[in-house]
Amino acid sequence: MTWGEADRFVRCAQGHVHWGRYGAAGLLAHHDGHVLLQHRAKLTIGGGTWGVFGGARNRDEEPVAAALRETAEESTLDAGEITVRGLMHEDHGGWGYDTVIGTAPALLHVRPASWESRDAAWVPVEDVAGHNLFEPFANAWPRLRGCLRRPVLVVDAANVMGSRADGWWRDRPGAAARLRDQLDAVDGVTGMGPFDVAYPEKVLVVEGKARDIGAGGTSVRVVAARGDGDDEIVATVASVVAPDVECVVVTADRELRRRCAAEGATVAGPRWLLSQLPPAH
Repeated sequence: MTWGEADRFVRCAQGHVHWGRYGAAGLLAHHDGHVLLQHRAKLTIGGGTWGVFGGARNRDEEPVAAALRETAEESTLDAGEITVRGLMHEDHGGWGYDTVIGTAPALLHVRPASWESRDAAWVPVEDVAGHNLFEPFANAWPRLRGCLRRPVLVVDAANVMGSRADGWWRDRPGAAARLRDQLDAVDGVTGMGPFDVAYPEKVLVVEGKARDIGAGGTSVRVVAARGDGDDEIVATVASVVAPDVECVVVTADRELRRRCAAEGATVAGPRWLLSQLPPAH
């Protein structure tokens, strides 16, 4: 066993003792109504209880990277199989814990890979509370359960473009391409559903002269409306809304907002999105 500078106990502003000099992070993976839990070894803090794989963050290590690394160290799960969907942060004052929420492609066979893990199991969501849970995880579980959703962001390109004075009226395709590339550069967004940070699937609906801008980057699905742009947005929303999906539509158009809300989506204004985009190039 090799100890690093992050591997130590610290006391937070609330007087609690925690493991991890720079905070800690863990992974809550889920698939088909099940979540992956770790049965903690007897010699660990909270030994014999159930929680998530995770541990201390290294200096300057991002929460997602820390959660995936720790899970790979403590189990046989291939972190590359996980699609990160969101993050929930707990601030204790001078110390924080981040639970990274991700989806797995199947109920993968996962076994312990370190002395810290006694067992691993995919547990039905409705059965989690009935387990002997690690106390911090038990406290967080009611909120975490609400985070087991797939975030999808649908952007009304014409409306968002029209909300900023960047010369879009002179070059609509160029303005749409800039917006597409800014969306592609965004990783996590705040203020989306139950997540403190969401890592959504991103859909940009374009119309008119901007409809042939192409895909551009890798993380944005560009939908070209061959007819009315609003109808295309509503159809896109209807195709993704489901009980396990957190769909947010970005538009300021009042009638479109009403139609999307009727399909089960949440609606946000352009300013919310634009405030989180990097500068356009």
